[in-house]
Amino acid sequence: MRPGKILKKMKIGDRVEVLDDTVSGVVVAINGDRITIETEDGFPMHYKENELVMIKDLTIKQDEIDRAIKDKKAGIKKKRKSFKRRFRQPPMEVDLHIQELTPHVGNRSDFQLLNLQLDAARRQLEFAIDKHISRVVFIHGVGKGVLRAELETLFRRYEDQLEFYDADFKKYGRGATEVYIFQNS
Repeated sequence: MRPGKILKKMKIGDRVEVLDDTVSGVVVAINGDRITIETEDGFPMHYKENELVMIKDLTIKQDEIDRAIKDKKAGIKKKRKSFKRRFRQPPMEVDLHIQELTPHVGNRSDFQLLNLQLDAARRQLEFAIDKHISRVVFIHGVGKGVLRAELETLFRRYEDQLEFYDADFKKYGRGATEVYIFQNS
């Protein structure tokens, strides 16, 4: 069997997890190989079918419970399987505030400073794509919204490779955009 091949087709209502992320939810829509899930927090997110894995509904039977109690009383320890997630890393953060990018602003115009920020964003985005980093948060601040608009234009150039949306409001407020990069096997 080829890697990424799915044994059972997903259907609406299936519980799934994202392979390279800590996101899980329920399938709410299927459009070709694009699957929309509703996360446990109620947010819709879109993934390719090969980026998701179905979660089986685990139920424990009474005879298994009785056997475990009997084994425990008898002093038999059953080896536990470790289900460590490999990809529980927080997203890569890129702070685009100008004071974070250069120690000395000098006599640069607003246009030059904006281009400096966009170049940094482009370099970091290319780095994340090359290194297979699936999530990147670009911290742009609120301001007048010029940098945010330019970042959205930049991200649209990569629309077949990524999705972008507002980052976690609790952590960043309205001053950050999160990018999810599709991982091709």
